[in-house]
Amino acid sequence: MAFFARPQSAAIKIVDPNSQDEKTNVDPATPSKKDLRAKQQCRNIVIYGSCKHQDKCQFAHPTPESPTPAPQTPSAEIRTSTIPSQAVNAPTDQPLSRRKFCFRLFRRSNLQFLFHFDSPVVTPELQYAPYTGHETYNQYAYVGEEELDGSKQTGEGFYDDSQYAMYPDYDPHALDASYYPAAPVYLRQPLDYHLYTPAPSASLVPSAVDTHFVPSSTALRQLLQKRSETTRQVAPIDSNLPDELQGYHTLVPLEPSTGIERRKIGNWYSTVYRAFNSTDGHPYALRRIENYRLMQQSAFGAIETWSNIRHPSIVSIKEAFTTKSFQDNSLVFVHAYHADARTLFDVHLKPKPPTMQTASFQFGRSSHLQANLPTLIPERTIWSYIVQIASAIKKVHEAGQAVRNIDVTKILLTGQNRVRISCCGIIDVLVHDTIQDTGLLQQEDISMFGRLVISLCCNNITASSGQNYQKSLDFIGRNYSVELKDAAMWLSGRPGPHRVIGVFMEKIQAKVISEMDEALNGNDRLENELLSELENARLVRLLCKFGFINERPEFARAPRWSETGDCYIIKLFRDYVFHQVDEHGNPVVNLSHVLTCLNKLDAGTDERVMLIARDEQSCLIVSYKEIKRCVESAFGELAQGTTAR
Repeated sequence: MAFFARPQSAAIKIVDPNSQDEKTNVDPATPSKKDLRAKQQCRNIVIYGSCKHQDKCQFAHPTPESPTPAPQTPSAEIRTSTIPSQAVNAPTDQPLSRRKFCFRLFRRSNLQFLFHFDSPVVTPELQYAPYTGHETYNQYAYVGEEELDGSKQTGEGFYDDSQYAMYPDYDPHALDASYYPAAPVYLRQPLDYHLYTPAPSASLVPSAVDTHFVPSSTALRQLLQKRSETTRQVAPIDSNLPDELQGYHTLVPLEPSTGIERRKIGNWYSTVYRAFNSTDGHPYALRRIENYRLMQQSAFGAIETWSNIRHPSIVSIKEAFTTKSFQDNSLVFVHAYHADARTLFDVHLKPKPPTMQTASFQFGRSSHLQANLPTLIPERTIWSYIVQIASAIKKVHEAGQAVRNIDVTKILLTGQNRVRISCCGIIDVLVHDTIQDTGLLQQEDISMFGRLVISLCCNNITASSGQNYQKSLDFIGRNYSVELKDAAMWLSGRPGPHRVIGVFMEKIQAKVISEMDEALNGNDRLENELLSELENARLVRLLCKFGFINERPEFARAPRWSETGDCYIIKLFRDYVFHQVDEHGNPVVNLSHVLTCLNKLDAGTDERVMLIARDEQSCLIVSYKEIKRCVESAFGELAQGTTAR
């Protein structure tokens, strides 16, 4: 009879529970063990065919002439135990630790032999051929006690089922709790908006990597930090700027106001400032037209029209006003502010100063100035500029207006490959007394657009002039595709009724679709970045709860907040996180320790922590889950106003 049992060790020592009784109560009529052993055949003869201790062995050894007796069929009193079929056919995918078997090899009225085998079960398909160096295994053969200690052997009648009645029969259909533990029960807790959600993998979501419009995560973070710093910068001490200007304060110049780099709009010099609005607190860009006297108030009617035009590739205008705060008659236009924005001229066409280059040679080093030659703009970037600017022009023309200011010094690069047309509506105010045909002005917008494209392709602001026009087209044909050259020729061609910006958009519809795809990828990219910043203030909320709960004077004598109350844990945890000292009594200021403890508390982990009272006379060992439960309970009572006094 075989059964399974939980093994406690590799082998259990053989115990003779009745050995003392046998020594004291010996029946003289009972045959001695020596006589019984002399009548029994040696098991080594049955198993191995010979006995190497034949001269000293106490058991019977047949002579070579006498045949070896065949094994007898086990009777009710003498039985042998074999490995059951359930054990042989046990599943092989279980760990070895779960397939340990304990076999009862034999029984005797006064001895118990129990052997444990930790080897894995061998399934029929994994069995190997028997090793020919040994005799064939005989299931009826008994490995005598001689193999254990060389001295003791068992006698007849060593099977007794009555003394093993405590062990139940093995049920192959029942699951043993020790081998098959109960599956854990997971309780779904409310979200509580305090967990970070991982972003999709870059290998699964293509938009999770660097896109055409959105840089990588590190570059994006640096870009936003730089914009924030630029927004908060202050003006130099000797700037002599007014403190307040029609509700705007903290003016900072964004363009040079002196020297040859001063910018013009038409025939007037202009300067751009950044200022904060006193009403809403937002930053704005103020473009000042110097020494301009506005004669008619009706000229501001164009500003109202332009303020209603909203497009992602147009810098929106808010209002305009006149002022004498700069010690002259100035006209100021208020636009949306884009931090760290640069014009296309400054980015691509402005000559860069030469740099000092150091070269090594045989007898030392030589330093010389090396000019920074302009590099060609990638065609993909130029097409992106074309699609965005064409879309803005189409929006303005559909509104019945003309841009009238498409120039490399008036188009801003506000992000990675993101351009916006600035100074819209300014010329309409400056020349409001001149009546012109809107259709001709829209045709001039397309011509200015064509000259802009040629200048960007050739890295030269004068590339579209009369004497350089053909050379510029040849240069574009050698370095760019035929489609880009055709687009530049169509935009800079002769005016006519067929030359409408809508027709041009249809010609480049494949590039427009590609640009839309990149814009969608950029949107997904920004959503992934925003997902990583969700609930980034959860530790602040946790600290606020601590601030509300701890050291409240009305709870000074409350029983729950005493040393025997459940809320006393919160006080001890506060000391554990913030009031630790080292072996010398110095305060421990470790931000990593604080963040680690607060994160574990926020998650409510099962990790335990030892909290020691301030007098060091008592300590508590609690888990973060229990501390979190106390914090939520105490704060909930504060919020409901039902705290027990």
